[in-house]
This record gives sequence, C-alpha cells and structure tokens, in this order.
Amino acid sequence: MRHKASVNHGLDYSRITCDRFSPRAVILETTVLRAFLFLFGGLLLRGATPEENAIQFLAKEVPEWRMANGCFSCHNNGDGARALFVAQRRGYIVAKHVLADTTDWLQKPGEWENNHGDAGVNNVRLARIQFAAALRESAEPSSLVEAAQTLLSFQAADGSWPVEAESNLGSPATYGVSLATYQARETLLKASAAKFKVAIDRADGYLARRKPESTLDAAVLVLAGHRQWLPVVLKGQGSDGGFGPYAKSPSEVFDTAISLLALAGGRGDGRAIGRGRAYLIESQQVDGGWPETTRPAGAQSYAQRISTSAWALLALLETR
Repeated sequence: MRHKASVNHGLDYSRITCDRFSPRAVILETTVLRAFLFLFGGLLLRGATPEENAIQFLAKEVPEWRMANGCFSCHNNGDGARALFVAQRRGYIVAKHVLADTTDWLQKPGEWENNHGDAGVNNVRLARIQFAAALRESAEPSSLVEAAQTLLSFQAADGSWPVEAESNLGSPATYGVSLATYQARETLLKASAAKFKVAIDRADGYLARRKPESTLDAAVLVLAGHRQWLPVVLKGQGSDGGFGPYAKSPSEVFDTAISLLALAGGRGDGRAIGRGRAYLIESQQVDGGWPETTRPAGAQSYAQRISTSAWALLALLETR
C-alpha cells in the first residue's frame, strides 16, 4: 500500500519512516492503524453465523448427556442429533466423534429400550419416534426399516400416534399428537412407502381430518401438505416476528421454528419468513442455544432447551 502511494502521489517512504514523529507522519500512521483496526474488528464482530453457533452448542451438548448419565436421551440423541445430521448433510462441519456414539446407538433399534437408565427415556413411544426421526436423517440409515416397523404397534385406530396424555398443545420434547404423527409418518415414508402404505394412509387420513386448534397444529398440518391452513399459521405471527402457540399470544422459539419450517415447505410469505428468522436470531443466546419453550411458559427444563435449540437450528437451516 505504501509502495503504491509513493508511485501515485510521489511520497518518499524512507522519509515518512525516518521522520515518523512529524505531525503529518503521525496523522498518516494513525489513520492507517484505525482503518486496519476497523476492518479487523468488523471481522471479529461478524464472527460465526447463527447456524454455526447453534451447531457448536449442540455439538457440545449432544454427546455430553451420554457421558454424564450413561444412557441416551430423546432430546440430546434424538432431537439434537437429528439437527446435527441435517446440518452435516447441508455442508456444515460436525466433528466425527460428536455423533459417533449416537450413530452406533441409532443403528440398533432393538436395543433402544435397553438404555441402562431411565433418565433419558421415560416414554418409550415418544422415544422411538424421536430416535427413528434422528436415524432417518443420519448418513447411515441402514436400520430404518427395522425402526419404522417398531412404530406400527403404537399407531392408534384413528391413524395418529398419541404419545402421552396431554393437551393438544405440544412442546419441543413432548411433541403432541399432531407433531408425533407427522414425524412417525415421515419415518415410514423414508423407510419404505410401499411396505408401510397402510399405516401411512391411516396417518394421512388422520392429518387430513384434523382441524388445527393452535398455531403449532396448523404448522404441522401445512408440513404434511395441507396448505389451506397457511393463513392460520400466519395469524400466529406477532409484531416481533415470532410466532406464538395461538394468535396474539407471546412469541415462543419452538412455535416460531415449526411455523418457519411450515412456511418454507408450503412456500409461504417470504417477508414472514424473514421476520421469523430475525426473531430466532435475536432470541439466540450467547452459547449458541435458545431458551427453552415450556408449557406453561417460563419454566426451566434442560430437555426442552436442547429440543428447542434443535428445532430452531432446523428452521434456520431450512430458511437460509
């Protein structure tokens, strides 16, 4: 840069260097230094993307549960791992060791109930849906047909997968009947649409008959292909760009994530998607995760935080 200046402007570099304490020299050097610091500081402030920060957070948390508790969990090794598998497939770097134990575990559906502890799996039906969903997104889903087969016994007569006695409003780690049914259906479809046609058709029938009772319900139905419920989803978006569980209710990270996935998949309003992304990015915490969405709101739950963060990452990846 100095050589270029001496050619274009006739400046004598040796003179500037030797006479460095002259007023003109000090001003020049200060200006150059400030410009450098401004550019370098800008790079530091920009840092990693929200997606990369979330991946770093989950890459730390996913394997830690197994190491600390000696068992696998629906939230870490189910939801969290699934988000990391999707990120990996989209070209993000996830260290091999982060998902090694989880991958081995997911490939053995027959052992999912032999979990050496009950801290991670206390609802077998839900656990199977979550582990199977993670398996289908992994790079090695060789056991997916076996995993899908185990879901059949949990399907109700109406075609749904009722995971637990709860209200219609699901949560990140407990799903609720609509989201559980959608996730189970997606696993069956990927495993073998022909082999599991009867169960898939029953699930489709249930989702087609269902009338949304919340923003979450409507979003799940849009994900399942029922785009007529897009207006219900959009009605749930607040002035802050996030989506609440119901129209005009405070925004929640989980409801925003599912709504964004629905809008992206259903070719929804691009402006609404942009505002929803902004809400998620603004809500992201310093460690790369998100505050847990709980029902009722404001409670503390490690499981819900991991699952909330996983869903938020999936939404950012899908809408990037």
